[in-house]
Amino acid sequence: IISENPETAGEDIKIPEEITDMPQTPGARWYVVHTYSGHENKVSAALKQRIESEHLENKILEILVPTQEKIEIRSGKKETVKEKIFPGYILVKMVLDDISWLAVRTTQGVTSFIGMSNKPTPISEAEVASIVKFMTQGAQPTFKTTFGENDTVKIVDGPFKDLEGKISEIDEERGKVKVLVSMFGRETPVELDFLQVKRI
Repeated sequence: IISENPETAGEDIKIPEEITDMPQTPGARWYVVHTYSGHENKVSAALKQRIESEHLENKILEILVPTQEKIEIRSGKKETVKEKIFPGYILVKMVLDDISWLAVRTTQGVTSFIGMSNKPTPISEAEVASIVKFMTQGAQPTFKTTFGENDTVKIVDGPFKDLEGKISEIDEERGKVKVLVSMFGRETPVELDFLQVKRI
C-alpha cells in the first residue's frame, strides 16, 4: 500500500503513461528528483524508511544528497558545515517502473522528477561520478563567511587589534579579508584572517 503524501493530499497522483509503457529493464539508472528546498535530507531519510518498509531494495538502490564541506565563520569560530551543491534536488539510483516511480513521487517533500514531457530522464554515470568527485575533492574545504564588502568591522586579534575599518575585499578561497583602516591620516588596506575581525 502506498501511503498518501500529506503534501499532495486530495491530489490524485496518476502514473504517467510514459512510465507504464516503459520496458521493464533490469538496469538501474540515476534520476534527479526535485524536492522542497531545505527538505533534501528529510526526503532522503523518508525515502530510505519507505524502501525498507515496502521492501523496495531491489528497485531503489541509492539516494544521494550532493554536499560539500565548507568552513564557515560564526561568532568568531570556525565551523565545518555541509553545504548542498544543488539545493532542492536529490539523486536517486533506481529501476524505473510504476511501483518505484510512485514510491518516490509520493514521498513527502518530493515535488517531481526532472525530465522531458513528464518522463523522468536519467543522467549518466559519468555525470554522477563528476558530482561525487566534486563533493570529495580537496582536503581543504572552501571558506564561507557572512561578511560583506563595505561592512564595518573591528579587528580582534593581531598587531592592529581594536582598530576599526571597512572591508574592501573578501577572499573566501583563502579565508582572508582586506580591511581599510585609518593609519597615519589615510586609509591603509590590511589583510586579515576571517577570525581576526568581527562585524560591528
